[in-house]
Amino acid sequence: MGARSISRPSASIAKGAGALALALLCVLLIALLQRAGWLDGINVGLMEAAGRARDTGSGGHVTTLMRLASAIGGTAGRLALVAVVLVPLLWFGFRRSAIWLVLTIAGGTLLNLALKQIFAAPRPDLLPHLDIVHTYSFPSGHAAGNMMFFGALALLAGSTRAYVAAAVMILLIGASRIWLGVHWPSDVTAGWIEGLGWLAFCRLWLPARGGEKERA
Repeated sequence: MGARSISRPSASIAKGAGALALALLCVLLIALLQRAGWLDGINVGLMEAAGRARDTGSGGHVTTLMRLASAIGGTAGRLALVAVVLVPLLWFGFRRSAIWLVLTIAGGTLLNLALKQIFAAPRPDLLPHLDIVHTYSFPSGHAAGNMMFFGALALLAGSTRAYVAAAVMILLIGASRIWLGVHWPSDVTAGWIEGLGWLAFCRLWLPARGGEKERA
């Protein structure tokens, strides 16, 4: 029994580390392909399509929606949502879930900031920017951060509706960054992969350390 109880946490830690390593390898591959110009066709094509759609009659309404989604998924909006979620978690006694959520978001944010500095990719200039940006472009912080946040909420809730709602928000916020002209599609894709890898790491590693024993 003792050997089994020790091996299970070790296996979870190894799987979590492996998932994160695979995700970071994919992010690196996307970065190399992007810098080599092999993704220009997809990136330029999708962003030009967004630019044409922005100029249509309904484009203004879509832009309003995309601005809202981007604001919700920004750093300030995401931190506000984390604070809102922490209140009921702590109020109803889900202390471990609250700690797990904070560690997941904080660590993931630091990871994304580090990757941005490593790759130091400039923002696309194909379309006029409809949002103010000051950081590097790759990988998208909105895409990564909201994959982590909404994915973490879905894991804590553990219901199909939660996973569907999380997927809708993740896709909408990621698409908003392309629509607003501040990220290439490959930036967003890399952010999603980064966020998913970090989420898998936290899901497998922290519970093995006793971080998630309860269902919120």
